[in-house]
Amino acid sequence: MLKVYRDNEGAFSGSQLEELPSQIIWIDLLNPTDAEKKIVAERVGIQVPSVGALSEIETSSRLVVDRGVMYLSTPVVAQADSADAFLSPVGFIVTKGVLVTVRFAELTAFNVVAERIARDLSLNSSAGVFTALLEAIVDRGADVLERLGAELDKISRSIFRGSSAARRRVVRSNAQLRRILFAIGSTGDRLALARDVLLGMARIAPFVLSIRHDWVVPEFEARLTAVGKDVTSLNDYEGQLSNKVQFLLDAVLGFISIEQNDLFKVLTIVSVVGIPPTIVVGIYGMNFKFMPELNWAWGYPIALAIVGLSAIIPLLWFKWRGWFE
Repeated sequence: MLKVYRDNEGAFSGSQLEELPSQIIWIDLLNPTDAEKKIVAERVGIQVPSVGALSEIETSSRLVVDRGVMYLSTPVVAQADSADAFLSPVGFIVTKGVLVTVRFAELTAFNVVAERIARDLSLNSSAGVFTALLEAIVDRGADVLERLGAELDKISRSIFRGSSAARRRVVRSNAQLRRILFAIGSTGDRLALARDVLLGMARIAPFVLSIRHDWVVPEFEARLTAVGKDVTSLNDYEGQLSNKVQFLLDAVLGFISIEQNDLFKVLTIVSVVGIPPTIVVGIYGMNFKFMPELNWAWGYPIALAIVGLSAIIPLLWFKWRGWFE
């Protein structure tokens, strides 16, 4: 799909750029066809990159200047509000007169900027739209990180806070532990996606400023500098969240280890408590010819009492040693 934006009349959707007036500031290509790529290339005089070219990870492929035209690319998180979030490459082709974007997924940041064009007077040039897109992507990334931080706080409270009895019930529930592990893993995976986006954004803003094109006016330079600072602070925050993910993961695994130790403790107590009664019963079950207790009137009750005491005494000993809470 192809959309064209002008500085005074909003968007025009279509595939024939020849029908448009000359005042174009932004051409947005979403899953473009070969015909649409050809039309844009002929009209603007650029090469429209493929999805493979935009997915390259080395800096030399993501940040290119060719005859005054900047070819920039970075991954962006699509469907960031859902569990099906994924990275999708986005390309920015920045010229003095026209900004061309190439993307392969619906992105909220692009929709926000598209709605602003008709009412924001600063979005009247390719540099203005490009700057606004970077700001929108960074703002969107900040919102996602804040939401992930809130999810981690919720997970942390479910693990560590509340009464001790409630904590014991939580950590003893295998189903609860599995749910917590899944939530931590899902959050960590989405943080990894955000880290890739921030890495790409951290390269773009300084690179554009270093080129120092005369059409990047001081206003946009200041805004791009602010974008770079925002990305730096978000990188620090993302690092803090990643550390918290690792801490919570270690904590849950520690609880699992404690649960396993408690299980082995119970098995140990049961086996040790059962040994003395087994010995007593084994002795009285030998059926020797001369056993004085066979002729005792109270022999059977005494034998039962000895069996009971042989089980109770180890339990009392374990209690004294602090094996029971």
